Amino acid sequence: MLAQGGLNEGLSSSYVEIGRGMSDSLVKNSGTADSLLKDTVLSGLRELAADSAGHLPDSVRGKVAIPDSIGAAVTDSLQADSVAEDTAKVSKSVLDQPVEYTASDSVTFEAGLGNANLYGNSKVNYTNLELQADWITMNMDSSIVHAVGRPDSTGKVQNQPVFKQGSDQYEPERISYNFKTRKAFIDNVYTKQGDGFMISEESKRDAEGVTYIRHGKYTTCSAKHPHFYLALTRAKMRPGKNVIFGPAYLVVEDVPLPLAIPYGFFPFSKKYSSGFIMPTFGDESIRGFYLRDGGYYFAISDMIDLKLIGEIYTKGSWGLSTQSNYRKRYRFNGNFFLSYQNTVEGEKNMPDYSKSTSFKIQWTHRQDAKANPSQSFSASVNFATSNYERNNLTSMYNPENYTQSTRTSSVAYSKTFERIGLTLSSSFNLSQSIQDSSLSMTLPSLDITLARFYPFKRKKAAGKEKWYEKIALSYTGSLSNSIDTKEDLLFKSNLIKDWRNGMRHNVPISATFSLFNYINITPEFRFTDRMYTHKVMKGWDEENQREVNDTIWGFQNVYNYDMSVSATTKLYGFYTPLFGKKIQTIRHVFTPTVSFNYAPDFGTSRYGYYASYVKTDKDGNVSTVSYSPYSGSLYGVPGRGKTGSVSMDISNNIEMKVRTKNDSVRKVSLIDELGANLSYNMAAERQPWSDLSMRVRIKTPWNYTFSMNAQFATYAYEFDENGNVRVGDRTEWSYGRFGRFQGMSQNLSYTFNNETFRKLFGWGKVRAESVEGTDGETDEEEAGDTNIDPDRKKSERAGAKKEPQKAEVDEDGYLKFQLPWSFTVSYGVTMSENTSGRIKVKKMRYPYKLTHTLNFSGNIRISDGWNLTYSSGYDFNYHRLSMTTASISRDLHCFSMSASVVLSPYTSYNFTFSANASELADVLKWKKQSSYSSNIEWY
Repeated sequence: MLAQGGLNEGLSSSYVEIGRGMSDSLVKNSGTADSLLKDTVLSGLRELAADSAGHLPDSVRGKVAIPDSIGAAVTDSLQADSVAEDTAKVSKSVLDQPVEYTASDSVTFEAGLGNANLYGNSKVNYTNLELQADWITMNMDSSIVHAVGRPDSTGKVQNQPVFKQGSDQYEPERISYNFKTRKAFIDNVYTKQGDGFMISEESKRDAEGVTYIRHGKYTTCSAKHPHFYLALTRAKMRPGKNVIFGPAYLVVEDVPLPLAIPYGFFPFSKKYSSGFIMPTFGDESIRGFYLRDGGYYFAISDMIDLKLIGEIYTKGSWGLSTQSNYRKRYRFNGNFFLSYQNTVEGEKNMPDYSKSTSFKIQWTHRQDAKANPSQSFSASVNFATSNYERNNLTSMYNPENYTQSTRTSSVAYSKTFERIGLTLSSSFNLSQSIQDSSLSMTLPSLDITLARFYPFKRKKAAGKEKWYEKIALSYTGSLSNSIDTKEDLLFKSNLIKDWRNGMRHNVPISATFSLFNYINITPEFRFTDRMYTHKVMKGWDEENQREVNDTIWGFQNVYNYDMSVSATTKLYGFYTPLFGKKIQTIRHVFTPTVSFNYAPDFGTSRYGYYASYVKTDKDGNVSTVSYSPYSGSLYGVPGRGKTGSVSMDISNNIEMKVRTKNDSVRKVSLIDELGANLSYNMAAERQPWSDLSMRVRIKTPWNYTFSMNAQFATYAYEFDENGNVRVGDRTEWSYGRFGRFQGMSQNLSYTFNNETFRKLFGWGKVRAESVEGTDGETDEEEAGDTNIDPDRKKSERAGAKKEPQKAEVDEDGYLKFQLPWSFTVSYGVTMSENTSGRIKVKKMRYPYKLTHTLNFSGNIRISDGWNLTYSSGYDFNYHRLSMTTASISRDLHCFSMSASVVLSPYTSYNFTFSANASELADVLKWKKQSSYSSNIEWY
């Protein structure tokens, strides 16, 4: 049964709809006829109530139920009013909109009091206000509405009131609301504000939406019965903005704690805003007590923000940091970080006193791929002085930062002119070694690339293509300026004398022709030109017995060229097994390539790329020393000696087609590639044969590709006249031996988890289950960026929350036993000749030495909320464990507990217990960690 209607009741006009299926009726009266309207409606209702009172159900007995037939009578009597409509005067208390209501059970009217009662899933709407409850009472005279929930036979409250107005929503136990004043009195209200929840026993809400609370609770725990809360004696809440409260104290598990504050406030801004950042405190054995990571956050705009934080220590150390994030949708995004530290260690005027400065700068910029397809700009800068991580407190508890040995930075810009196939690009590159503070910088690096084009090709082709139309030409130009130096010498270097600079041009000309329709012939001519600003001439100072350099400044041009021709084809072989139906066909692809390369001898005097001087030592021995004035130049110098070599390369690929169970055909790779390469230099006076290079690549069914490259030396070792080992001119083949194995390097890694054996051997059904701690929701742009500090990545995701997962049960209703885990092991081996050992005279071979590396890591989810991670390795040289770390974390619903330890090569620990919500993370937190720069065996 459904009853619905509307009410717009004041001193001068009324809108009434009562009962089930009643039609709307509208009566407008003048101010002089107000009493007539009220008497007419009430007297008619009293008469109807007297007739039908004996037929009311028990649940509403004592109240007047309005039958369906009342609709026509009330409508007729209201419409028959003789008061003129045009003489109506609107009172100030008139509601500006009608009040609409619905009830799924029934509507009753208390004739003497003028109250309308709505039963069963009732709803009242007025302008932007909506009130839902199981029982709603409306007073037609005072425009007050009351709403409560009703308990069922089990005592559980059904349809508890829900109050909505605009973006505000309350779930109180009971509420009274005045349509005219827009004020409300609410009991036991439960509202969500920001990341927290506000619970109050008694509260008043004014017309502006401000709520005044007595005996309130504020918590960030989402449980129905919160595990902790701040008990507020008095509070004023502005929904969506903030709450200001008076005396408050902390309650944990319903136990009041002696932790109280006289007043405070929590912001609830739905958009990010500026504000203070609370610092953390602690002490160090060297720098003293500290306040750090405190400052101010600037919400500049929706596209950019700024954070300024600092740190200060009682013994004189201090630091400043700034961080900014920016994003323009569909265009670009990035972040910037700058930190400066002034570190003071020891006592002043004491031998251990020291003072140092350090800084760190990070900048990441990414351009949206669709922003400008022909233009791109990107940056990944990560530079820090060598002593920054040593002075940074957080690095001690982050092994990835503490053990990082190399930092790289790059900034790149490119512009493509598609119409002419021209690409201009510029970049800045920096490689920094943390161990010895050396760095290699390139600033700038300019590249010009002209895509391959055919200069003799006709614009409008007619007939067969001419041979000269297949000639292709391209161009690549590079200009660079670089330096290799130390950190403290970088800004003291001279741009002309200390930096290496130059320009290089590459012009390849090639064409491809088909011979007998099966052999592809490719001739090619390559020209390379280098331009330098100086050259260095060398001589010998007999008096001081040392080499002297004379730098000649001016334009220097160094060029070389070579040419080649190659022939390649493909041979196919097929084998169909005579027996068995599973293997359909095996295919073998054999690709031989023969090429001839020629280059003149650029070491002759006519080119001027090499020179010599006479050296006379103190004993009177005279010798001639050859050198190149361009040997230290940026792009090097052409090699000496004439080249006329023939290169041979073979490549094999074997695949087979297999029929599956559903009668489809699947291609399986047996050997993805097996190849070898060897060359013979016809112009060489000695040792014309090159070393034999071999390669193999195999794709396994477990999505792993095994690849290995090996090199075999052609010429054998021999003893010289002094008994020393050298590479002779006689080949290993002449001794009846295969080429001397030079060594190889191989890395293997695999991850084991709950589903490993199911996937490998098909045991049971594979579950699509994710293991906690291996979150797959990684930003695509950040996933490939390994140059960002791990602690910055963690801080950017610190506010992310994970929805708790319900535990699975088996068919009998018992909790399923499951222990999600993963274990990753990686093994690397390098095999090489041990030339420092004793050679085996019989075979003239050195013994081989193996270098092993072993690393492993994993995680175990002990139960819901418990997660254990670990990582370690084994150092085969020192026969001990390498960097070993372990951490355990516990999700306590509204709190988090974590502990991490570093066991080797140094020891440290870090324990944190804090609230999950960002509003309370800095307040409700306890942290304990090992002392800074301490290597004491704390365990």
